[in-house]
Amino acid sequence: MVLFEEIAVGLCILLIYCAIVVFVVKSKFWKRVLLISCFTLTLAGLASSITETSFFKVYVYPENLALEDFDFTDYAMAKLRKPALEDPRVVLVNFGALDRREAAHLINAISHYKPKVIGIDALFNCEGGLRDSINCPQLKDSIGNRMLSDAIRRAGNVVLGTKLMQSDSLAKLDSEIADSLELSDPVFSNYAKNGFINLPSGSSKQEDVKVARTLFPRRNVKNKTELAFSVHMALVYDSVKTKKFLVRDNEEEIINFRGNIEVWEVTPEIPQNKELEAANFKMYFVVDFEDVLSGNVSPELFKDKIVVIGYLGDFLGDSAYEDKFFTPINENPYGKSNADMFSPVIQANIISMILDEDYINVLPDDREVLFALLTCIFHVALLLYIGKKFPNWFELISIGLIIFQLFLYSWLRINLFIVFGLKSNLVATITTLAFATISINLCKELYHLSYKKLPVWLQQKI
Repeated sequence: MVLFEEIAVGLCILLIYCAIVVFVVKSKFWKRVLLISCFTLTLAGLASSITETSFFKVYVYPENLALEDFDFTDYAMAKLRKPALEDPRVVLVNFGALDRREAAHLINAISHYKPKVIGIDALFNCEGGLRDSINCPQLKDSIGNRMLSDAIRRAGNVVLGTKLMQSDSLAKLDSEIADSLELSDPVFSNYAKNGFINLPSGSSKQEDVKVARTLFPRRNVKNKTELAFSVHMALVYDSVKTKKFLVRDNEEEIINFRGNIEVWEVTPEIPQNKELEAANFKMYFVVDFEDVLSGNVSPELFKDKIVVIGYLGDFLGDSAYEDKFFTPINENPYGKSNADMFSPVIQANIISMILDEDYINVLPDDREVLFALLTCIFHVALLLYIGKKFPNWFELISIGLIIFQLFLYSWLRINLFIVFGLKSNLVATITTLAFATISINLCKELYHLSYKKLPVWLQQKI
């Protein structure tokens, strides 16, 4: 029903535009150009509406479902950009499967080296809200809980992860609005800053396929503004640059991924040892909790740095996929056979983006439509000129012209993204190019069929 309404609206708009062109524009050539351009844009809009229907996606072009998780910027990010240099401001520490007592020792050890801020990509609470020793065994270790609370309090620069939550009624609406916040227990959260770790991944369960491309810099929860975990950490480290980021006031920001960590995978055939655990890092330096707890680190590694503590496997090189996401810099951007980035590394990428002020901007929809309109008018005018001067070569030249422009605009999209950090779909532009020649032929047929049936005064206008 919605599709028929869109068609009706599109036809009404077409008739209005045609009437304006007929009675306002004096030149017959430009009158035809504008009329055909209006017709072309209407056809392109209707085609776009049809391709968005579930019938088309399921029965006509089911392959589209396999490509829904692919974006053209994925290939540009993964394959075409120059590799980024290692970011020395951010250090990742693998949390592994530490209990709260061991976590307290880890925070104390890191805090001893005077980092600027410590972020813990985790929640210390009872899952499900059941606070008894059976459902929440962490409560049994009261001494460990006290040790962790004291460690966070003494550090004084800790950011803890929180989760944006939805009530069941709100979740049924498939809304991204949060109406509550899940925090660590007050004995921990009261001594730390808190930032939500949720990413718009398109999944609701841990075992679902999770794709990370964007973040919510801040969300309003119960009339209170909550900052994202990474944004809170960047704010502590450099408030000036982070406030510039927040001034952009985008509800959702594209993450400008620049790098991952790379470690040797330890398999049963390859025994675990220090040489294999030593990493060939692409972007961030990472250490395992064992090295920190044993003092096997240099003090300069953490001093005045941003330290992100989180799960990177039970040990470095662990092939676990818990808390792991598909990202645009996946080595296989088309198939994405395996999730490639742990949550703490994504948080580190966001921090680097904010501190480098290296954002990705999106071309607004109105600019996309304006560019499509101007391109369509130019393309139709060129085709009409070719049809008049070279009628015998019209079909061949028009096809070649379309192919050339498709390559041109594809090149333009990629280079706008790589050079200027500007994401532009140009889908409307490319669609209108595909329909331009068809529109010219259809308009010619309609013109010849209906011209003599029109009133004389309208014939003179056309």
